[in-house]
Amino acid sequence: MKTGLFFGSFNPVHTGHMIIANHMAYHIDLQQVWMVVSPHNPLKPSAGLAKDYDRLHLVQLAIGDNPRLRASNVEFSLPKPSYTIDTLTYLKEKHPEHEFVLIMGGDNLATLNKWKNYEKLLEWYEIYLYRRPRVEDGPFIHHPHVKLVEAPLIDLSATYIRECIKKGLSVQYLVPDTVYEYLRGSSMYR
Repeated sequence: MKTGLFFGSFNPVHTGHMIIANHMAYHIDLQQVWMVVSPHNPLKPSAGLAKDYDRLHLVQLAIGDNPRLRASNVEFSLPKPSYTIDTLTYLKEKHPEHEFVLIMGGDNLATLNKWKNYEKLLEWYEIYLYRRPRVEDGPFIHHPHVKLVEAPLIDLSATYIRECIKKGLSVQYLVPDTVYEYLRGSSMYR
């Protein structure tokens, strides 16, 4: 089963994330997309990061009953910080029936050379790339394992959503309805 792995902090998960995940699951050759909630991206500061299981819960709420999307907490039990190559090695051993591909935004591809064993990622896995607004393609765009996917894009960031919540501004329609309802009754990001 060809399965896309969409890694992210999802702090919080927003409509842009869900559009990408759904597009990858239904418009190209993937049978499933796993949204892998990362405890801590080693290339980003951890300040302002909500608790792991709270972010996982929001992703589960966002997915709802979509049969082709799945929330994954696989990195919660792996050594920290989380390195994609290590997670892929673990998943490949645990789920040999899956052919895993990476789903990645152009911003990540542009800095891929900073990732642990990035050469192995490029050699061993396909990368399904979606472009990000105002982000240059970077040096790996023409690599034979990088497949550009034309996906609908929304210029939206979790940082912006957190700032809105802190200021008491509405984030309705910026996040899935179920996530919005949960955040409205929660102290997360306040």
